[in-house]
Amino acid sequence: MGIIRLPSIISSVKQFHKLHSVLMRNQISNDVPKGHFAVYVGETDNKKRYVVPIAYLNQTSFQELLQKAEEEFGFQHSMGGLTIPCNEDTFFHVTSRLNNCL
Repeated sequence: MGIIRLPSIISSVKQFHKLHSVLMRNQISNDVPKGHFAVYVGETDNKKRYVVPIAYLNQTSFQELLQKAEEEFGFQHSMGGLTIPCNEDTFFHVTSRLNNCL
């Protein structure tokens, strides 16, 4: 019988709820199609906005980008949306690999 790690589960649920609230704010925008969400990408003040499929959330490489974002910004982003603090080349590399997997 497996051991249930309650603190880990609670932490994951809290992270999901915080991310869900950010995603729901992004979905209010009319230019974000159903099944997608907007992210801001960049390491400087000059960040660019991208719309990506929600299916990316199931992929380990994209989850790593989100963990980096959480470590740097928490879930309060000055841009008003989910911000991923990496250079655009890294973002393109990860998302192009994900597009090939989906």
